[in-house]
Amino acid sequence: MKVLHIHSGNLYGGVETMMITLARYRHFSPAMEMHFALCFDGRLSAELEAAGAPVHRLGNVRTSRPLSIWRVRQELNKLLTRQSFDVAICHSCWTQPLFGPIVRAAKLPLIFWLHGEAKGRHWLERWAKLTRPNFAICNSQFTAGTIDKLYPGVETTVFYCPVAPPELIPTPSERRAVRAELNTPEDATVIIQVSRIEPLKGQSIHLRTLGLLRDLPNWVCWQVGGAQRPREQRYFAQLKSMAERLGIAERVRFLGQRFDVPQLLAAADVYCQPNTEPDAFGVAFIEAMHARLPVVTTAIGGACEIVEESCGILTPPGDMQTLADALRRLIEDRDLRSRLSATGSTRAHQLCDPKGQLRKLQSYVAARIEVNSNN
Repeated sequence: MKVLHIHSGNLYGGVETMMITLARYRHFSPAMEMHFALCFDGRLSAELEAAGAPVHRLGNVRTSRPLSIWRVRQELNKLLTRQSFDVAICHSCWTQPLFGPIVRAAKLPLIFWLHGEAKGRHWLERWAKLTRPNFAICNSQFTAGTIDKLYPGVETTVFYCPVAPPELIPTPSERRAVRAELNTPEDATVIIQVSRIEPLKGQSIHLRTLGLLRDLPNWVCWQVGGAQRPREQRYFAQLKSMAERLGIAERVRFLGQRFDVPQLLAAADVYCQPNTEPDAFGVAFIEAMHARLPVVTTAIGGACEIVEESCGILTPPGDMQTLADALRRLIEDRDLRSRLSATGSTRAHQLCDPKGQLRKLQSYVAARIEVNSNN
């Protein structure tokens, strides 16, 4: 069974992290030969190739340039003619309208993978509606509840992203070395956030809440994530200015994009990401739980399917005082941190174990191919 994943490739976040996991752990689904077709070279293509996965370049494309659309569609058509695939999966609404018609014209089953809340109003969503898939995969029950805004009546399944635990557990000396590199005292309580630099991830709420905790000694915040687009660069600059205005700049480390996230998580004490809008799932939450960190986030979206009282704290949207109270408790109470962190890795394994999830995906895709061939 030969599967083609089609994606843009120019950004790096939760979707891309999941694709890397699919590639690295594909031995758990030996009957499913996975290929990846990308428009842009970058970190994703490099890491997929490093994992040994076949990567096919379709070429750069801009939706505002019809000729570039024609070119990449031609490249996909050539690929589908050159190689015999059993199914194609278009990831997200950017990819679906660009390449879905080519997949349908090739008479391949088309699966649409929804990675974010569908609202049905954005121009990309309206364009995507024109190409109805045979089946749909959603990354959470939350996103599955919105799929009808794009494709009412399409058969849909929920597939939680596979997220692997860290391969090695850092030693105490390695933990100290990470903190020393980041000018962080060994005994400080480190609050970490790892996410794309965009407002819905709640970095501004996070900083403003920490401003309420200026009186509390011995905490440090690590903000991990780099701006990838112009609007993100502007937001990143605003966050740095905000930390200065709040008087917490000396306690906040803006680390940019990093390739050592597992080591950073292992050297931290609390994971906090106060989303201002629903996050579709939350790979970062699972990674934090694998690192045995209590998770503090907003009680909206996919987070409600991940974070339980046993491993974290959910706070009401926009309620900075409740968020501040939760962080204060975790900073001051080491025993509470330990209790919440103890069950996090078990919860992460239950939801996102790569072996179980890859086998589930293989079974689902094989069954959908059979259903499609019988219709």
